[in-house]
Amino acid sequence: METKAKTAMYKFAVFGNPIEHSLSPKIHALFAQQTGVQIEYSKILAPIDGFSQVAQNFINLGANGFNITVPFKMNAFDLATKRSINAQTAGAVNTIKVDGNELIGENTDGIGLVNDLTQNLNIDLHNKVVLILGAGGATRGILLPLLQQQPAQIIIANRTASKAKQLAKDFAKFGKTCGFGLEKINGDDPVDIIINATSASLDGQMPNIAAGVANNAICYDLMYGRQTPFMDWAKANQASMVFDGLGMLVEQAAAAFKFWTDKQPETQVVIKTIRALND
Repeated sequence: METKAKTAMYKFAVFGNPIEHSLSPKIHALFAQQTGVQIEYSKILAPIDGFSQVAQNFINLGANGFNITVPFKMNAFDLATKRSINAQTAGAVNTIKVDGNELIGENTDGIGLVNDLTQNLNIDLHNKVVLILGAGGATRGILLPLLQQQPAQIIIANRTASKAKQLAKDFAKFGKTCGFGLEKINGDDPVDIIINATSASLDGQMPNIAAGVANNAICYDLMYGRQTPFMDWAKANQASMVFDGLGMLVEQAAAAFKFWTDKQPETQVVIKTIRALND
């Protein structure tokens, strides 16, 4: 008598501290439903000084892969035994695939941002002048995929000018970059796209920059889930379009899902569903 082979169940999770707010389980459940892949996906709160041990325990339970969010992306970089070019240049890992004894580290943040901008929002980055506010880990994570779109220039502006200059220097081999302090921004030098990669939105604040630079620019905040001070500033200062980072969140998750399962989910319907749940 013939018996049907049991469908494989993938075991995934997301690690963070805090983690309760994470939308990742909902997003990946929608991807699984759509693609016919069976998954378990849990949220795991790791102690600030205990990520590696908790991750190893999860691997020992038969994990196929996991996502990593704040503040463990650099710990995950160290945990990985192999790293993609995106992970190497970002110096951080947000996705790990378990492949036998190998832990393959990827960073899907920049892929997610570029896919949201180019595929969902129909923004062509080629030959555009892009201004990124902030020179921290978020900026480092998105720079390579942005530069691969061959913009005319990426300008990095940061409160501490030396950090912006160093980051621009680190990525100069991938495309035209420059860095300076936030105070150097003025409305006399137009830009096409402004990306807010600072943590100011988390604190309900807006980086102190000249208003004129927003005029006719596309403004994108990596933050999602609420109207941010940056988005209010952009609208008040004649930005042509203003977006939050929910699309990036879903797209970076889709890149992780494909990395694990080799299945590409349809993201636009998931973005709409998550936005409706979040409103």
